[in-house]
Amino acid sequence: MPDAFYLPDGERRFLATELTRGPWDPGAQHAGPPSALLGRELELLPEAGDFQLGRVTFEILGPVPIGPVTLASRVLRPGRRVQLVEAELGDGERTSMRASAWRLRREQVDLPPRVLARTPAPSGPEEGRAADFFPTAQDHGYHTAMEVRFLSGGFMEEGPATAWLRMRHPLVAGEEPSALQRLLIVADVGNGVSSPVDFREFLFLNVELTVHIEQPPAGEWIGIDAITFPRPSGVGVTEAVLFDRDGRVGRAAQTLLVSAR
Repeated sequence: MPDAFYLPDGERRFLATELTRGPWDPGAQHAGPPSALLGRELELLPEAGDFQLGRVTFEILGPVPIGPVTLASRVLRPGRRVQLVEAELGDGERTSMRASAWRLRREQVDLPPRVLARTPAPSGPEEGRAADFFPTAQDHGYHTAMEVRFLSGGFMEEGPATAWLRMRHPLVAGEEPSALQRLLIVADVGNGVSSPVDFREFLFLNVELTVHIEQPPAGEWIGIDAITFPRPSGVGVTEAVLFDRDGRVGRAAQTLLVSAR
C-alpha cells in the first residue's frame, strides 16, 4: 500500500497514488487531494510566508486521473498588501483543475476583544463515531487514507452532517502537511457527508470548490459542518463551516451537478 497521496516525480511533477482515488470513478482522484496539492503549489510562490490565502476557488475542469500530474503557478496581480495568484494541475496535455486565490499580507491589527472570540467548535473527534465511507469496491483510496469521526450524520445517512477528519498519510511523501493542505484536503467532502439523497440512487458531483479562510487551522483534525441543497433543476449547493479544536477557521461552498444514477 502506498504511504502518501503523491510521490515526487521531478520538478513540479508528482505521481498520484491509489490513496487519491474518489468514490465516483475508480480511475479518478477525489478532488480533495489535488486541491491540497494545488494549495501546496501556491505556498511555493515568492513571498508566500508574508501572506495568507483569504479565498481560494478550485475549478474542476474534468476528472483528474490517477497517475502523473504536473503543476504550474504564478502571481496574476502583484501588490504590496493584496495579490491574486493562480495554479494549474494537469497531465501535461490538458488542465484538470485550476485554482485562483486572493492572498493578503499578514499584519498585526489591534481589534477590540469583543470581536476576537471565535465561534466554538462542537465536541472533539474523541466524542465522534467512526463510520465507513461510501462503498467503492476498491481496497485503497481517499476512503482509506482519511480517518473520520462523525458527531452527527454519516456518509450513508441522508441530511446534514458534522464530522472530524484527519490524514492518515502525508500529502507528498517525505513532507509534513501544512495547515493549509490539511484544511483543503477536507474542504471538498461537504457534499459527500451531507447529501439529503441516497448515494446509491443519485450523483451529486461538484464542479467547483470555494474556500474562505479566516485563519490557518491548528492540529491534525479538521472539522466540517455541512448541509446540501439539491434542486429539481439538477443544480445544487453545499455549504459548510470548517473548524479546528479551538473553533471556526473558515467556510466552504460547492456548486453541484445532481442527477439520477
